[in-house]
Amino acid sequence: MENNDTSPNKSRRRNIRDDARAIIKSLGLVFGDIGTSPIYTLTVIFLLLEPTVDNVMGVLSLVIWTLIILVSVEYAWLAMSLGEKGEGGTIVLRGKLIRLLKTGRGAVFVTILTFIGISLLVGDGVITPAISILSAVEGILLIPGLQGTKQTTLILIAGAIAVGLFAFQRKGAEKVSGAFGPLMLLWFAALAVSGVISIIKFPSVWKAINPLYAITFLYHNGIAGFFVLSEVILCATGGEALYADMGHLGRKPIIRAWYFVFFALLLNYLGQGAFILSDPAHSSNILFGMILRQSLYLYIPFLVLSIVATIIASQAIISGMFSIVYQGINTRLMPMFRVEYTSTELRSQIYIGFVNWFLLLSVLLIMVLFRESKHLAAAYGLAVTGDMTITGILITSIFYLRKEYHKASIAFLVTIVDVAFLASNVYKIPHGGYWSLIIASVPLAMIMIYTAGQRKLYRNIRPLKLDVFLHSYNEVYQNLNRIKGKALFFTRSTRKIPAYIVHTMFMNNIIYEENILVSITILDEPFGLKSFFKEDLAPGLRSFEVQMGYMEMVDVGQLMKEAGIINEKGIFYGLEEIFTRNVLWKIFSIMKRLAPPFIQFYDLPANKLHGVTTRIEI
Repeated sequence: MENNDTSPNKSRRRNIRDDARAIIKSLGLVFGDIGTSPIYTLTVIFLLLEPTVDNVMGVLSLVIWTLIILVSVEYAWLAMSLGEKGEGGTIVLRGKLIRLLKTGRGAVFVTILTFIGISLLVGDGVITPAISILSAVEGILLIPGLQGTKQTTLILIAGAIAVGLFAFQRKGAEKVSGAFGPLMLLWFAALAVSGVISIIKFPSVWKAINPLYAITFLYHNGIAGFFVLSEVILCATGGEALYADMGHLGRKPIIRAWYFVFFALLLNYLGQGAFILSDPAHSSNILFGMILRQSLYLYIPFLVLSIVATIIASQAIISGMFSIVYQGINTRLMPMFRVEYTSTELRSQIYIGFVNWFLLLSVLLIMVLFRESKHLAAAYGLAVTGDMTITGILITSIFYLRKEYHKASIAFLVTIVDVAFLASNVYKIPHGGYWSLIIASVPLAMIMIYTAGQRKLYRNIRPLKLDVFLHSYNEVYQNLNRIKGKALFFTRSTRKIPAYIVHTMFMNNIIYEENILVSITILDEPFGLKSFFKEDLAPGLRSFEVQMGYMEMVDVGQLMKEAGIINEKGIFYGLEEIFTRNVLWKIFSIMKRLAPPFIQFYDLPANKLHGVTTRIEI
């Protein structure tokens, strides 16, 4: 009887432990970016703003309510309620909205917004590691005896950290990801405790929770106050990760972790405000200056912890970029990049070399160009607010079309706030903000050219309709000497047969005793996997279909073995050699030529692969 009585308690304790582990893990995977924003947010704001009581209280109130509106309401509540089988992100919102829209024109608009959103995330993904690592390294300047360290030395240290971080990506983050959560738990605890110590000396900063201070600040400062919003948004950068990374851990652990993170950030920002008010002639870095005043002995451990936290934040951004690009490849929005799986157990652990080195070179370029984190802040925020605005438009549209008018109204008001922050960041464009747009324009141009080129290419390939193909196939199959064994032919769909299969079978007379058409269909949902034989098309001709979500990591070779497709003699797939005089299509041709064939995605035996090239003029 005692065992029966205690088993529910054991189960409850086990569930509590599992929940705690998931919450701690989410601190490392999701909250690194927003968790390191206290290093630079108030420092940047008060470089140009007088540290008067009214200004400090107004800015603190703006920071608090920015976190509440843009992170808690927009992402933690509204966006995360729109998950697709637990998965989130811009592409998920696109899929949900396209299914709700009834017009093709609306779908095109949503798709273009998605392209821009993905591109802005890439721009954000470059500036985040640069400003986070550089601002943490600049804390060295407050160590006694190191105040004279040259900025070039700091850039070299920050650059070395970035190179080490990106060079490690090929080995996979799995080996160190277990330590991310506990380290970030320690970081947030340090932020909270240091904030409380500072608040005790100036407790009146608690009044900043009242939104009237924010409203009064904006009213009295007019246009200057409006432009302060462009720096206030720095406190919410990384908020989009709550929704984008939802698939890794689920909604509940991230929401619960956000409660802890929010209060840690709240206490630290209020503590920094108290430090400014108690010492108006504050140091060049408010957070590090506050810590240095509290304890000289704990300063260096805190500095090391802050650098570790920025590395963790950067790691989360890089992993997120890999996931976004993988989604783009699977949904045919981006060209095929070579994808490597860094874990034998978790196929979600991937490495994309082109993305990794593009990010590293961009991060190093940004560090060298801007030199100091305060200058980088002039470029930071434009991409973030642009992405938040797009998210606001998408979720408002979804709620409206689903007739959830209450949520649609709130989402609309949040989107207005997003637009206000975006408008305030526009002035950053001539002051360095153009760099985030330049960086974002690279993936945007790539997506636009690639998708347009794919449509043009498909129209020019002129695949055969199935009934026409079957007429010729039956004739050839009966009259030709067939090759013994089995062959696989990859095709996008069995309704239309690509030209390379026609050339292979009818012009080159390569036809096997058993021919299997393999098609891979990407679903509009992130997850889901089915594979099955369809009806036999003709004697010796069968079709096998794989249906997979756009975030699935699939071993097609294993699926075919499980379906009984073994000992195939040859695996055929199509390649295109593009001839064109048009500049845009020449760029598309180069992209196609440099990209590995899609077949490398699916772990098939290299010794059996035969790429058949078709020359196409566009």
